[in-house]
Amino acid sequence: MSRARIAVNVLAFQAVWLGGVATIGALGTLWDVLPAATGLIEYRSGVAALSGVPYWIAALWLAFATTLNVSLRWLRERPLIAALAGAVAGPACYGTAATLGALTLTEPRQALAAQAAAWSLLLPAALAIAARYDGVQAQPQERPLV
Repeated sequence: MSRARIAVNVLAFQAVWLGGVATIGALGTLWDVLPAATGLIEYRSGVAALSGVPYWIAALWLAFATTLNVSLRWLRERPLIAALAGAVAGPACYGTAATLGALTLTEPRQALAAQAAAWSLLLPAALAIAARYDGVQAQPQERPLV
């Protein structure tokens, strides 16, 4: 395989991967605008990027997107488990952030219920987006001629 072909493959993969990560980062950040705008969640730290959502939330969404085709890949073919995992893990993350003082749940039950409902949809959707942009495909093994 020529070096030019390898370089094109690497660049194409990076462009596709970045597209998927940026899409999920934008989707997640936009979701976080809603509970902030309705007053269910107040962020106490960081500079606001969008309607009261700090930059570090956008960074966390970008980091989360990098896990979807690696450590969370196994959830791709299990959308019901992904929805359940999202409904449990999403609110747990926000609850933990509140405990650590990164945010305030002004109406804890409502805020966590909203997170559960949203994450039950967001995680399967994010996995589908990541699968669509996954630039890694299994390659058949070349057999030696001899």
